[in-house]
Amino acid sequence: MPDPQQPDRYTTNFDEMYDVIVAGFGFAGGAAAIETADQGGKVLIVEKSSIPGGISMCAGGGVRITNKPEETLAYLKATNNGTTPDDTLEALVNGMTEIEDYIRKLAETNNAEVLVRTDKPANYPFPGHASLGYIEIDNVPGFDLAKTYPRAQGLRRGPNLFKVVHDNVDARGIEVRYSTPAVRLITNEYNEVRGLWVRNTDGELKALGAERGVILACGGFEADPEMQSQHWQLRPVRPVSTTFNTGDGIRMAQDVGADLWHMWHLHGSYGFKHPDPNCKLGIRVKHLPGWVPTMEDTSVAMSWILVNRDGRRFMNEYHPYLQDTGARPLDAYDPESQSFPHIPAYLIADDESRKMYPLGGPVSNDANVEPFTWSADNSEEIKNGTLKQANTLEELARIVGCNPADLKQTLDNWNAACDAGDDQSFNRPANSMVPLKTSPYVVGEVWPVVSNTQGGPRHDAKQRILNSFNEPISRLFEAGELGSVFGFLYVGGGNLAECFVTGRIAAREAMALEPWA
Repeated sequence: MPDPQQPDRYTTNFDEMYDVIVAGFGFAGGAAAIETADQGGKVLIVEKSSIPGGISMCAGGGVRITNKPEETLAYLKATNNGTTPDDTLEALVNGMTEIEDYIRKLAETNNAEVLVRTDKPANYPFPGHASLGYIEIDNVPGFDLAKTYPRAQGLRRGPNLFKVVHDNVDARGIEVRYSTPAVRLITNEYNEVRGLWVRNTDGELKALGAERGVILACGGFEADPEMQSQHWQLRPVRPVSTTFNTGDGIRMAQDVGADLWHMWHLHGSYGFKHPDPNCKLGIRVKHLPGWVPTMEDTSVAMSWILVNRDGRRFMNEYHPYLQDTGARPLDAYDPESQSFPHIPAYLIADDESRKMYPLGGPVSNDANVEPFTWSADNSEEIKNGTLKQANTLEELARIVGCNPADLKQTLDNWNAACDAGDDQSFNRPANSMVPLKTSPYVVGEVWPVVSNTQGGPRHDAKQRILNSFNEPISRLFEAGELGSVFGFLYVGGGNLAECFVTGRIAAREAMALEPWA
């Protein structure tokens, strides 16, 4: 029997008609809508949240570019480790050769200042890692983040870049409907996508026709514990950016037969629970610069170590790209105790190191979450209970719940390693090592956190969503992090490049189709 809560997938009665409908207003949705308009199409963006930007607003803002496509393709093939077809990666790389000119053109709309950087190679020393650069929006004249996007809290150049995209959407007169979630795709009896059901601000369902195609650009499933539990062993995992990404695009695509890929790959680290117990967001640990293994040690001082419930270190706390793979060592299940022994883990700093900088780095863009500032010396977090203080090792061990002798051995070993400049246990970079000798100590529970997911519907080089037999589902496209190409290791700035490249590809492919109506 049909689900009475679901609208009719086969309706032929449309309330409105467009050439293209885009679900989601982040970088990918914005790029797709802009390209559709520039191709002469009538386009509508529907956005689930009451505010724009999604997790795009939380990005560092550096978009990966290249002028050495063959070397970049070799790098992406290595980091994807056979999880993504070469032609799909090649489409991304070819688009990356065009991004600099594209961003510069968009920036003319509001006289934004563009910065190109060639001093930030990719994260891992595979062949081709030095072929990649960044383009960023350094400044937007007159742009006040707090006034324009009051719920956004992130790295400054992410909002700068989104302001450029937003102004280009507005300049083309593209309609954006907020608080309008996409609910279900509409198809004909041959599974050709004809449009999209949405729920408007009054809660009423509307059938919107898309004569050329629907582009799903609505992100991943960072905030959906049920979907996480089906695809990840690691749990629980808290989103850091938004509570609105709950896998809607994945479910809609599956409803019409989409295959899935990369569902295990989360871009995540470790961090704290939000100080508001009613808030589902987590807070990443401070964002420290990445470093490239086997190359010069460009890490900086990291003011903490992590221990598990036994009071022992279990990982290199400073992965080369901590925000991407930092969560992976926590993903260890002990069948004997039937538990995750490293969840939660315990971050430990001493009285000197906790004054170095904020231990947490809030990054969010959520209509229901007020931005807040983590105190510079972590004193406010001690007051609100996010961090606890311990005057002695015995007291510190009680907080962790471990044997004091084991914890003392851990700290003695760590401090000896710092004196020697060599972490023989986990090979943490020498530049990052800071001794922990001065009480009172501070300790905080840390949990796996996810910035964004890379999994979703499988697509081809034309951004067409594919079924389980690698056949395109007619007139259905995706863009951005929904069904990302990154299937094993991520390259910093790669999702942003992907948003712009794939949004444009999807729009061009949709507009090349003859209208069905």
